[in-house]
Amino acid sequence: MPAAARGERRGPARPRTKPSSSRVRPRTVRPATRGLSKWRTAHKVGFPRSAGYAAATMVLALVAVVFLSTDGRGARLAGATRGALDSRFSSVGLRVGVIHLQGASAAAQDEIMQAAALKTGTPILDVDLDAVRDRVEKVGWVEHARVIRLLPDTVVVAVVERPLMAVWQHAGRSVVVASDGRVVGSVDPARFPRLPLIVGEGANVAARDVLPQLARRPALATKVNALVRVDQRRWDLQLRGGEVIQLPAQDEATAFKTLDDLDQKGRILALRLARIDLRDPQMVVVRPRGGAAQITTTTHGA
Repeated sequence: MPAAARGERRGPARPRTKPSSSRVRPRTVRPATRGLSKWRTAHKVGFPRSAGYAAATMVLALVAVVFLSTDGRGARLAGATRGALDSRFSSVGLRVGVIHLQGASAAAQDEIMQAAALKTGTPILDVDLDAVRDRVEKVGWVEHARVIRLLPDTVVVAVVERPLMAVWQHAGRSVVVASDGRVVGSVDPARFPRLPLIVGEGANVAARDVLPQLARRPALATKVNALVRVDQRRWDLQLRGGEVIQLPAQDEATAFKTLDDLDQKGRILALRLARIDLRDPQMVVVRPRGGAAQITTTTHGA
């Protein structure tokens, strides 16, 4: 039954009111700074804003070339775009201004820089890093190289050098060779008087095996004037006093051990013999100076 029929009285309707302003949380309007923050970060690390504009210009231009490259139009557009970008990069300093060489000794620097063929003023993005590395690694001094581009204007060439092994005398000339036998062409052998002298065809490659054995015997090494490769098979050690030590074609280590035993027991290197023949592993033949008859003994009776 309706309330009026029941005689009930309703109070006046309460007016609707808006919530108190104290309960309304104002919206915080944040400025759109997300995109700007990247520019600010780049600016803090030293990346010039002009270089960023240039990079963006390059990307847009390359996209245009991709979409329009039909019927030769792409080649023409790429050429025009390249010229425009080179000009744009030049205006923000993206040209080679500093060439930094790391890891090279003073004697090797000129040859390495000549092989790198880097020139200041070249657009730095035109530098083919792989090609530069390949040229540098062809230098006899260089075992490994890395080439790094640092924008806006620096190219770093970092090398690991091969140690120099010997002075090689062959075909009427003397050259320095690295540890792998490769000739280091631009180096004057006179600058390295302490390097051992090796002589003969193939000596530059074969020396990698015999020189470490000789280096382990400094008393003998100081007496050696040259290592002569005979018939590309074996070595003769020519001592400074004119003596000759003949090594075998096989098992040089055993021959050196025999020589060590002879020197410890009989000071054979102090006898100034004309020749010590170690080619036969079962016997040693020595020839004194002055035309005296040669002496033969077994290695066990030495």
